[in-house]
Parts: sequence; C-alpha cells; structure tokens
Amino acid sequence: MRPSPHARYAGEPISIPERMIVAPGNGVFRLTSIAYSGAFVDEGDEIGVMEGPGSRTAVVSPFTGTLMGVMALEGERLRAGEPVAWLRVA
Repeated sequence: MRPSPHARYAGEPISIPERMIVAPGNGVFRLTSIAYSGAFVDEGDEIGVMEGPGSRTAVVSPFTGTLMGVMALEGERLRAGEPVAWLRVA
C-alpha cells in the first residue's frame, strides 16, 4: 500500500481550548448572576434561561472552564443552536 501523497503535509495536531455554549431552544434569553466575563463555570452550571410562551429552558454549560464572554444580549430572541457564550476550557 502506498502512503498518501499528502502525508508529508499532515502537520501537528491542533488543540483548540475554546468552546461555544449555544441556545437549547427558541425564546428570549435571560442571564443568570454567574454569567460574566472571567467567571469560572462547572459543567452543568446554568448561565441563563430561554423563555418562550409557556416554557422556560435552562441554558447550561456543557463544559468546565472560564467564561470569556457572553455573546447574546439580555432580552434577545434566539433560535436553537445560536451562540450564547464562549468559554476557555482547562
């Protein structure tokens, strides 16, 4: 079996320490008191809620790390999958 002609360009593996927290559903975004730049969050910490007609869904961090910034504004309407915040994982 012949090696790939691109094998010599493989380079080094990349490790990206940033992760996005996205809206779990549609609704109006509301922040919690722990959602500020520089805050340390654990996996499962609630950083906000999505409020919709007759519903309220928690926005939780799927990772442990430092909250680098909140991208969604208080009271902003978001759709599922839109970015809410980003964090740097340990």
